[in-house]
Amino acid sequence: MTAREPYIVPRCALDPTVLYSDDDLLVVDKPAGLLSVPGRHPLNRDCLLARLASQWPDALIVHRLDMDTSGLMVLARNKTSHEALSRQFRERRVSKEYEAVVWGLVSEDEGEIDLPLIADWPNRPLQKVCHSEGKAALTRYRVLHRDAARNRSHLLLEPHTGRSHQLRLHLQALGHPILGDRFYGHAEAVAESTRLLLHATSLALYHPRDGRTMQWRSLADFGPVCGGQTAVSHKL
Repeated sequence: MTAREPYIVPRCALDPTVLYSDDDLLVVDKPAGLLSVPGRHPLNRDCLLARLASQWPDALIVHRLDMDTSGLMVLARNKTSHEALSRQFRERRVSKEYEAVVWGLVSEDEGEIDLPLIADWPNRPLQKVCHSEGKAALTRYRVLHRDAARNRSHLLLEPHTGRSHQLRLHLQALGHPILGDRFYGHAEAVAESTRLLLHATSLALYHPRDGRTMQWRSLADFGPVCGGQTAVSHKL
């Protein structure tokens, strides 16, 4: 059996935007096409963490976004902050919202997708639905707009769990893959966009030092996505 050629990530032309910084944390807007952390191959070292290192060498990864996903990420700046923020993610005290543009017209105005997920080991990094051994995964969604002429829907998503590829796989299972999803989309959906139309648009958490509630929003830069509308943030 011949080993697969390693995938070398094309260099992302866009840099991350730092939206907030203090002695304990950074909040950044990651562009699509940039890894969150270095890849295994030595030619895949370029990533969010590496690009922040010159100005914030103490930055520590708390959570990740897929390379193809854009939007908000929080990073810690010391061990104490890292432990506190990581605990919030583990205890599901962090509120996250995403926007996506999907193939087809989603029939229900809102709903939940409750399907357990597990790594598809022979096809890593893909994941798959597995009712016998998968880990619980729950996603809430709301339709923001339907574009019948272009056969697409603009959704607001709220993941209640944080499984790898959760939103991408859940929407595929719903019959509405995200446009530009080269992992889970069918040929028509992939052809509709040169990038994955998935953006982490809202992030709310408790400051690790004093406990105050903090929230950031980021406009989904998809351009006109449905019926000439521009992606905007809404609250579920």
